[in-house]
Amino acid sequence: MHYLLTYDLADDYLERRGEFRDEHLKLAWDAVERGEILLAGAVGEPIGNALLLFTIDDPAIAEAFARADPYVQHGLVRNWTVRKWHTVVGEGADTPVR
Repeated sequence: MHYLLTYDLADDYLERRGEFRDEHLKLAWDAVERGEILLAGAVGEPIGNALLLFTIDDPAIAEAFARADPYVQHGLVRNWTVRKWHTVVGEGADTPVR
């Protein structure tokens, strides 16, 4: 199943992320190695959000990721949500429909 973790980023995110970026990226790459995250990154110009695409069976995994993320812990993320993404088109779609 696919779940999207969406971050609403603080206005000063770009100015403050440097201090926490290595720890955030380690957390994310560790999740990739476990097969939990497929893609992740910032969204927009200017950047205002981030999306993390999880391939997991339990949304609690994405929720735990957010709670452990230094960006969340240090206020670089104003709020976050985890939602199931019902993918139907593409090679990796969870429930392909033609």
